[in-house]
Amino acid sequence: MWHDNLRGIYYIALKDMRTYYLKPPAISWGIVFPVAWILAFYLRSPRAFEELVPGLIAMTILFSTTAAEAVVINFELRIGSLERLLLAPITVSAVLIGKVLGGALFGFLMTALVALGSIIGLGLYVNVPYLLLVVVPSLFAFSAMGALLCVLVKEVFEAQTLANLPRFLMMFLSGVFYPISAMPWPLRYVSYLLPLTYTVDGLRHVLTSGENAVILFDSMILIMVVVVLIVPAVRLLHRRFV
Repeated sequence: MWHDNLRGIYYIALKDMRTYYLKPPAISWGIVFPVAWILAFYLRSPRAFEELVPGLIAMTILFSTTAAEAVVINFELRIGSLERLLLAPITVSAVLIGKVLGGALFGFLMTALVALGSIIGLGLYVNVPYLLLVVVPSLFAFSAMGALLCVLVKEVFEAQTLANLPRFLMMFLSGVFYPISAMPWPLRYVSYLLPLTYTVDGLRHVLTSGENAVILFDSMILIMVVVVLIVPAVRLLHRRFV
């Protein structure tokens, strides 16, 4: 059974990559949108661009993983293709993990392009293992977030609307543009509840101080977020077919 599940996860992720992610709308949402926002803030208040790189990479992770993840499941429920997937000898959990993996893989491709361009263009030194330690759990965390938001509603447009709320909330409250230390105390507490905060913080330490303990702490928090988000998503999806 586990062999069938692994094979199903692989082919579901591959199918989603070809069908949904490697398309101009998803690519533009995953790269152009974060770059445009960062450049807008940079031109409004010019400073060392290196300071904005952690936020740029973090936003690329967030928007690329949720570019289609937040609508794919509901779309396939409407056309009946998700039910056909479950006719195969795989579990509901495997189907959802395949969906999450597809979003994470697409996010990895987009993030690699932005990160490499920023690092090479600015001549930054990066410890690659530590960078992956932050990026990989972040990719799965936000892909799982997109999947959870998708199974919470029934319509595609509802999933798109619902996904925009946490995305824009995290964009402004996670230290992407403004340091959390400069925020009012109530907003600081909200920031520490947002997973993107730990992505930005981890990337900032990878690209600057390289404090191992902080990077490991942020990575562990993000791994916990993956579990916290994917477990209810599996249960909600399972409930639709039971």
